Amino acid sequence: MADTRPLAVVTGASTGIGYELAKVCAENGFDLVIGADEPEINDAAERLRQTGVHVDAVQADLATPEGCEEFCAVALSKSRPVDALLANAGRGLGGAFLDQNFEDARNVIETNITGELQIIHKIGKEMRARGSGRILITGSIAGFIPGSFQAVYNGTKAFLDNFSFALRNELKDSGVTVSCLMPGPTDTEFFRRAGMLDTKVGSTQKDDAAEVARIGFDAMMKGEGDVVTGLKNKIESTVANITPAEALAERHRKQAQPGTAKT
Repeated sequence: MADTRPLAVVTGASTGIGYELAKVCAENGFDLVIGADEPEINDAAERLRQTGVHVDAVQADLATPEGCEEFCAVALSKSRPVDALLANAGRGLGGAFLDQNFEDARNVIETNITGELQIIHKIGKEMRARGSGRILITGSIAGFIPGSFQAVYNGTKAFLDNFSFALRNELKDSGVTVSCLMPGPTDTEFFRRAGMLDTKVGSTQKDDAAEVARIGFDAMMKGEGDVVTGLKNKIESTVANITPAEALAERHRKQAQPGTAKT
């Protein structure tokens, strides 16, 4: 690992937006520590090494305290500090809440919120202590909308969107910046893994993950507070701010209810 290069830490980096975030970091000269709970994280690391940077891959369950500690131990064991933390790990879950397996719902909460906060807390304290660092949190425009048939996931993203602005304010004089990436539906494995391929939102055209990641990386490097990717998503988030919650929930139902997939 070349000590002259900055170090970026990326969670949920095996596929999708997380992998693309790691890739754009590598293309901009960052060495990497990447983590996910899937063996694909090692394949991702091999591809990223082809860009010429050093990559450490950690396969650990970031929904658990033990997995988060294992990941942070590697990230903080290097001969230099973490310059950028891209907190991206997340899970989705479709279907009506009362029909879901509660352990699956719990895992979404523990991955999207508890695990991410544990990692942000650990690495963020180190950043604050030295007065330098960048944090990018992957939220979602889903956080603006009561997510009928995706209630737990949307709830976690509402938490992250809100949390990122609170943390940004707390750190405003510390030298540490906090940015929130809020994409809309993106072309990743998310909808398959969430069991949502039979829904309208799961079967329609989505944004490109590489473009979403590039926009998020640029916002982080500029120290911007938040970025909503894509014109359609910007309009969606603006409309959501002035639309009654009941109407938003009904609208989301038409997108996410099982069986609404476009034929």
